[in-house]
Amino acid sequence: MTAELPLPGLAESVDKPDHKGHRERLRRRFLDAPEALPDYELLELLLGAAIPQKDTKPLAKALIKRFGSFADVVTADVEDLKAIDGIKEVAAATLKVVREAAIRLARAPVLNTSVISSWDVLLDYCRTAMTTLPTEQFRLLFLDRKNTLIADEVQQTGTVDHTPLYPREVVKRALALHASSIIMMI
Repeated sequence: MTAELPLPGLAESVDKPDHKGHRERLRRRFLDAPEALPDYELLELLLGAAIPQKDTKPLAKALIKRFGSFADVVTADVEDLKAIDGIKEVAAATLKVVREAAIRLARAPVLNTSVISSWDVLLDYCRTAMTTLPTEQFRLLFLDRKNTLIADEVQQTGTVDHTPLYPREVVKRALALHASSIIMMI
């Protein structure tokens, strides 16, 4: 009876995990059930678009460990992101695009609609735009006489617990926009 010898390399490949096709499987899992992916896998997908030739799983996990959550990563300062080994300008910009996209998605239902009749939508937008900011903002929503949003502007940026308010600047800007009312947010 003759003993069968394994093909060269076969034993090693059986013992090693299958990394080939990981990104494609992750992409398919995302398309099938995006809410089922943990934060680090969502970051892994994003980083894979910015850094196509590198395994981004360890980098995604490092970002979550450093900043705490997906939301904290995409709202982090660009310089803080670039301080993480492996994050360069393209990857940092890709992460910042997600935050800006979220703000614009939240703002879309508020624009050109009566703000007063949709407070829940307005509050969702405000939370999206301001919740995870590292410093306080004094933000103004300018409305016309039909309570339609004319403009949303950051009037001042402050410190962790203080933002100056200059009433003269608020009134000056409201007059320039011909606003009938203002919603002030801090």
